[in-house]
Amino acid sequence: MEWNPETLQFLSQCFLHTLSPQPEPRRAAESSLSEAADRPNYGLAVLRLVAEPSVDEQIRQAAAVNFKNHLRTRWVPSNDLNAGPTFSPILDPEKDQIKTLIVSLMLSSSPRIQSQLSEALAVIGKHDFPKSWPTLLPELISNLQKAAQSSDYASINGILGTANSIFKKFRYQYKTNDLLLDLKYCLDNFAAPLLDIFLKTASLIDSTASSPGGGSPATLQPLFESQRLCCRIFYSLNFQELPEFFEDHMKEWMGEFRKYLTTNYPSLESSGDGLALVDQLRAAVCENISLYMEKNEEEFQGYLNDFASAVWSLLTNVSQSSSRDKLAVTAMKFLTTVSTSVHHTLFASEGVIPQICQSIVIPNVRLRDEDEELFEMNYIEFIRRDMEGSDLDTRRRIACELLKGIATNYKKQVTDIVSIQIQNLLSSFATNPSANWKDKDCAIYLVVSLATKKAGGTLVSTDLVDVQSFFLSVIVPELQSQDVNGFPMLKAGALKFFTTFRGLIQKPVAFQLFPDLVRFLGAESNVVHSYAASCIEKLLLVKDEGGKARYTSADITPCVPVLMNNLFNSLKFPESEENQYIMKCILRVLAVADISSEIAGPCIAGLTSILNEVCKNPRNPIFNHYLFESVAILIRRACERDASLISAFEGSLFPSLQTILANDVTEFLPYAFQLLAQLVELNKPPISPSYMQIFVLLLSPDSWRRSSNVPALVRLLQAFLQKAPNEVNQEGRLNQVLGIFNMLVSSASSDEQGFYVLNTVIENLEYGVISPYMGNIWNVLFMRLQNNRTVKFQKSLVIFMSLFLIKHGATNLVDTMNAVQDNIFLVILEQFWIPNLKLITGAIELKLTAVASTRLICESPVLLDPAAARLWGKMLDSIVTLLSRPEQDRVEEEPEMPDIAENVGYTATFVKLYNAGKKEEDPLTDVKDPKQFLVASLAKLSALTPGRYPQIINENLEPANQAALLQLCGIYNCQIV
Repeated sequence: MEWNPETLQFLSQCFLHTLSPQPEPRRAAESSLSEAADRPNYGLAVLRLVAEPSVDEQIRQAAAVNFKNHLRTRWVPSNDLNAGPTFSPILDPEKDQIKTLIVSLMLSSSPRIQSQLSEALAVIGKHDFPKSWPTLLPELISNLQKAAQSSDYASINGILGTANSIFKKFRYQYKTNDLLLDLKYCLDNFAAPLLDIFLKTASLIDSTASSPGGGSPATLQPLFESQRLCCRIFYSLNFQELPEFFEDHMKEWMGEFRKYLTTNYPSLESSGDGLALVDQLRAAVCENISLYMEKNEEEFQGYLNDFASAVWSLLTNVSQSSSRDKLAVTAMKFLTTVSTSVHHTLFASEGVIPQICQSIVIPNVRLRDEDEELFEMNYIEFIRRDMEGSDLDTRRRIACELLKGIATNYKKQVTDIVSIQIQNLLSSFATNPSANWKDKDCAIYLVVSLATKKAGGTLVSTDLVDVQSFFLSVIVPELQSQDVNGFPMLKAGALKFFTTFRGLIQKPVAFQLFPDLVRFLGAESNVVHSYAASCIEKLLLVKDEGGKARYTSADITPCVPVLMNNLFNSLKFPESEENQYIMKCILRVLAVADISSEIAGPCIAGLTSILNEVCKNPRNPIFNHYLFESVAILIRRACERDASLISAFEGSLFPSLQTILANDVTEFLPYAFQLLAQLVELNKPPISPSYMQIFVLLLSPDSWRRSSNVPALVRLLQAFLQKAPNEVNQEGRLNQVLGIFNMLVSSASSDEQGFYVLNTVIENLEYGVISPYMGNIWNVLFMRLQNNRTVKFQKSLVIFMSLFLIKHGATNLVDTMNAVQDNIFLVILEQFWIPNLKLITGAIELKLTAVASTRLICESPVLLDPAAARLWGKMLDSIVTLLSRPEQDRVEEEPEMPDIAENVGYTATFVKLYNAGKKEEDPLTDVKDPKQFLVASLAKLSALTPGRYPQIINENLEPANQAALLQLCGIYNCQIV
């Protein structure tokens, strides 16, 4: 794209029309720009338009945004095949011209355009800086020094903003030699200019703030923004390790840092956004001193006392306004870091801990208007913070973390003080419950948040209160309140306490409250009915010593009709239509309760009704997963108990599952196939015509195009192979099944699934049916072995050969393999079976391969031939390794390379339904102990030719395996003669 008046006119018109409120011209302009973006020098042309002063500011701003986005997709086009459309890259000559122009253009632009170009520059810097853009840093430094001489803070802040963007990588990237070399280059060039501009700006702030009236906000604002950017750059450059330059100049940095924490700037703080700007600088300072406290404690200790008192003093004066949250949180994090360090003695002085508790912790733990608003307006975010621990950056949580930090070394003092505070709060509540309910909420929150979880377990404990008496006196009155909608935040706090300490609440007490929990499912507050559902769900998971469930089906079955009715009704509340906590509770109840037909009918009707709704627009993957798990567990537990329910379940589910298949609801296809597999397995032959229609669809190659569907399709295909072996052998279906096997086994990413299909064919079809196909099957396997022999594939091959031998005999195994190529069996045995046998894992697989290998050496004429004595010995050596050594001593897992090409254009993933899983079946139920089977078989074989096998064993088995075999013979009282 040449730069000329026509190009300027074309681009200007396009960008003007992209701002149009009318959709037609806007879409036409976007289409024209998208087409033009593929032409060489498009990015350069747009950048020149941004630089053109004669063009309207709005058009230039739209062009700057387009330029930034153009660089994001085309500077280094993504290699991710799942990332959507691919774009032609910007060529090197155009890149060089853009890099030449962008810095000076950014600095001369208006603030809005400058911010877009700064982001665009950061995109380039992310990929090219410093190695492919060595001129950038010298150019930035040169312009910074020029701007500093004239105190041009628009340019200074543009440069610092850009430097901040390109240096951020030092915070997040893994520490490598290359990263450290890049960091050294940046430090060598930028550390000194950064300090110069920081000190110059500090001096300007001091002189401006001390002038009459404290200086104008307009003068101070860019200066404070400059200092904030300097602090963020300081954080990036110091993140990996303490650089020598910063250690040498720590005094200058720390002196200014402390000043910003201890000085007020009334003229700026009282204006518009002035306080927020000052707080941002203070928060950045707190992050810097926290970083030094964590990583450079020894060098920082001389400044620690001053900073600790400064931060403490600052926190006692920070208001509860949400606009000051970032400052309050970063300041408390600093004190928390100090409290757990060797300098914790700062908290040991008389009165310090009570003062921190009274003036910092309690005010920050109390509910604020913002918390109430979040509770009412965005219950999902409230629960995420309150129940699921994503609240690490909230005042409430970090205040409790500060207390926990202090308690690391001063547990008794903290416990005593907080216990008194809790009693004071509860006394305040008692004097006027309706006015002082937030005091009770604060008390409950403190107990819950300061509870400690025992390592490796779910049991939670606290020293602040006696849990049983606190529960009875403080929590139970809330739970037994007849008004489920009154004081909802207090109810939520009580439910959270019950959930947290569920393991400590005695069963009779907890069980008496079960009807109240069921009642709270009808509360209008989304948080309250979610917490009630979560509490019921978690109670049903409680285990007593020995791992026995505390609450059994006998406990909950009597109230299940009311419970399920309330759970399904709570899904009708606004905003709770896809409430994952309720659906998880439904799943847990169905897993524990006795599922009679009276319960099963309404449940399957309720679940399919919900399923029909979410099919229209799948939004919440967690809710949807619990929904399908609930259906799966209901099918499993109800239909296995009462087979007469199967047809009713099919009647309810089939329309929903057909909708998923017909409308290609991609998110739900794997779930639908797994549920169909469950239903097929529950049926008795002959399979009904409606299932046979699905079987025809299943055998179509189109069904297998999406890799995310493959495991579920294999699961369904296995069900058909088990339940309809006769139908498989009709109308060329077996050919189609083996075509699917061929397709799957040819790729390293799906070969395991291919073996599942093949093994199921071998298990369920007569030898006469499969024998004509065995030549082709071996050819496919040998070809894959030749082209890409991963460890996983070789292990799967050993399992398949073992299964074939068990089902159809050693002679058929050897003969069908040798029919493909003379004597190939012995080659495969030596090169693949023997070396990989010892790598087999899994109880059923281990038993199968050990018994099959034993039968091979004890029954197969090929291996009983004296000429095969060495192979016989090596095979036995591998069997003994498999049976006598622990898994970790014999298996080294090889990481497999995924076959990326198979996932082109599709990013959905397969999610297994735990409750629709295939039952692992043991093909050798008659053999209980493979070790006994081995030595008994060897004893029987050796008795036919005494003296022959001890010699072979002596020559071919490792000494450790000879000893292990001898030990096994002793255990089972068998002798190899």
